Amino acid sequence: MIVLYDDAQAREFEPFATTRPISELRAGALLGRERWALWFGRRVDACIAAPHLAHFAEFDAPPMASLPLPAETWLVNARALPVLGTATADAADAIYVGSRVAAVRLRAPLSTAALRDGTLALESLVPIDAVVRSVDGVWLDAVWDIVRHLSTQLVQDVPAFAAALGATPLPVSLLPHSPQIIGEAPVYVEAGANVEPFTVFDTRSGPVLLRRGATVQAFTRIVGLCYIGCDTNVSGDRIAASSIGDTCRVHGELSMSVFIGHANKGHDGFVGHSILGRWVNLGAGTITSNLKNTYGTVAMWTTAGAGNTGLQFAGTFFGDHVKTGIGMRLTTGCVLGAGTNVMDAMPPKAVAPFSWGTRAPYALFERDKFLETATRMMARRQIELDARQRAHWESVYAHAIADHRWPTR
Repeated sequence: MIVLYDDAQAREFEPFATTRPISELRAGALLGRERWALWFGRRVDACIAAPHLAHFAEFDAPPMASLPLPAETWLVNARALPVLGTATADAADAIYVGSRVAAVRLRAPLSTAALRDGTLALESLVPIDAVVRSVDGVWLDAVWDIVRHLSTQLVQDVPAFAAALGATPLPVSLLPHSPQIIGEAPVYVEAGANVEPFTVFDTRSGPVLLRRGATVQAFTRIVGLCYIGCDTNVSGDRIAASSIGDTCRVHGELSMSVFIGHANKGHDGFVGHSILGRWVNLGAGTITSNLKNTYGTVAMWTTAGAGNTGLQFAGTFFGDHVKTGIGMRLTTGCVLGAGTNVMDAMPPKAVAPFSWGTRAPYALFERDKFLETATRMMARRQIELDARQRAHWESVYAHAIADHRWPTR
């Protein structure tokens, strides 16, 4: 059994911790849960996260663990992200990424109550006589580390994941109407992907992977390193060094950004060094700033106050189901809470979840109206907001309204 655990630090990764376990964030080419499943060679069985996420349900995500974890369970810190194919867990009792415990095999049953508040450190569960295996990888110590490590992870993920999928390199062609490849690194294409004529792949900085059902339309320039997920449509302009999840629509300039999945950026407007949650929709002309005029490091809002990212480039972190109006301009290091629907020219640097309106201070997006909007949007992708998902969002809504650490609307 494999169980992914959000520790207390992971539970502060806003704006995403409001709505999802950290193992359901995309880092590099994969969701954290997908990475550990590939690393172990078997599916993840459950996760443990903040209590308000007890009803979390999304596609093939595992359920929340409620019963005691039996002996021999692998308990994994969801903030640890191993490099694919680096080692196996055979005969090991603990897995280290760097100097920290990433996973431990339980020798005795463990109550999930011990993990409820996230304060239990996996180090306390490692036996004195443990067989330890060290593997390469990174840790997410803050939510912006997803952007910090993006290029490093894509370098490692794209060829390894392509091999696991059986994706093959796109043939190089000299015909002028055929897709053109500039550079030596390959463009991996899974069966069922569609590349139209008059496209350009620039792989001088690294490879590209296109998943099944993905479409790259004519007159698009894809700059590696880049991952494009299943059934995603990329339609023009320059897409560079980004990881785009399943069933997204992307148009306009995109750089160093991560789409968890099912998000729409269907119009012109630059988005850089940003993270888009699921079911985000960017209005036409939405633009992110990712560099300060002073060229200094970027500060972002956190639940503990302003946090210095240490990054010179940081854009906007869009929580799940965020909607922006047309022509919106977003300041460097902006955070938009889940369920936000704002339509002013430039919102504040941090916007509380479920905010609604054309100018701050915003109104509260009523719960039933939010669920109505979410239902209609998801139906456009033939996805039903079912009873379990509705229960999840009702719990999330109640939690977010009671969370006074966010700026006031």
